[in-house]
Amino acid sequence: MTWEQARHTARDCAGQPLPVVTRPLAAALGHALAGPLTALTDLPPFDTSAMDGWAVAGPGPWLVGGAAVLAGDRSEPLGDYGTAAPIATGARVPTGATAVLRREHGEFDAESGTLHDRSGGTGPVAPGRDIRPRGQECHAGETLIPAGLAVTPAVLGLAAAAGYDRLAVHRRPTVELLVLGDELLESGLPRHGQVRDALGPLLPPWLRSCGADVIGSRRVADDLALLRQAVKDSPADVVVTTGSTAAGPVDFLHATLEEAGARLLVDSVAVRPGHPMLLAELPPTPDGRARRLVGLPGNPLAAVAGTVTLAAPLLRRLGGHTDAEPCRMQAAAPLPGHPRDTRLLPVHRTDHEVAPLPFDGPAMLRGLAFADGLAVVPPGGVPAGAGVEVLEVPGL
Repeated sequence: MTWEQARHTARDCAGQPLPVVTRPLAAALGHALAGPLTALTDLPPFDTSAMDGWAVAGPGPWLVGGAAVLAGDRSEPLGDYGTAAPIATGARVPTGATAVLRREHGEFDAESGTLHDRSGGTGPVAPGRDIRPRGQECHAGETLIPAGLAVTPAVLGLAAAAGYDRLAVHRRPTVELLVLGDELLESGLPRHGQVRDALGPLLPPWLRSCGADVIGSRRVADDLALLRQAVKDSPADVVVTTGSTAAGPVDFLHATLEEAGARLLVDSVAVRPGHPMLLAELPPTPDGRARRLVGLPGNPLAAVAGTVTLAAPLLRRLGGHTDAEPCRMQAAAPLPGHPRDTRLLPVHRTDHEVAPLPFDGPAMLRGLAFADGLAVVPPGGVPAGAGVEVLEVPGL
């Protein structure tokens, strides 16, 4: 299967997004909006002072009277033209005020109670100066954010400002990571033919960046019975495994799926690194909940390739996230390709260009550690100056 076909298959097998749930604002972070976020009020909800100074009525000089208007106060109306009241940034502008005179532009004569404009302007303070008018940012009922976009910290702030206490979002898919292999160590230096497990630390944050709730990560030895039981017992919507996707002497994943009655949707992809990846539909749970399994290769960079090819599209569609527009950039230098397969190449981005990084073998992570993208290099490579699609690499 081509890389593009595999990505489409992963997206399409998700079917409809997971059900809609209502979450308090803080708990909605990272979820996809289940419907458009519409303003429940005008923003700002009333005319607001943009600066510390005086709310003034008409041209000066002004007679200052009354207490200062602070943010959160109910302001008293100003009198006739030629009156003013001290005001703080964010405070509601009193009825009758035509502008705000900044503190640094005003000179107040305490003896006469008179305020003068010392800004050097040639005429009166322009009406509306330094006032944020009601509805400047949005009006009640206006769509602020479309459905399917992720709830970011900025979206949380906007939702709160617009009057929301809770948000309707899609449930995030749950994921359990099964790291397979007797050769893996969880601590210390490699020894006695064993190597450190790199994917246990690497994959959970990457899967969370795809919109998943990672509910567990555990090691499973190279044993058919243990793997069969681990897959059967997993409560996750999506089980992600590492290793055992090929046909080696202890690669038991295909046998496990066959015994479980799973349906293979993707079994090897024409992509380098990572071609022995797979995607399967597991039998539903007793309550009818659908389950999937993404089998990633055991080599670290190959597993990353499997994650962006199969896991990311599946998890994002299950979570209700809309597909982002592909990011295309120019190759600053030739991007080497595979003769027949798509290649996912760690690259460094500069402005609108990308450059390849060294240490890009299937078992290597050194290049990926410096990468801020994965270039999707078609068979044969990409010459310098040509355009190429670039996949995002999660950051902090």
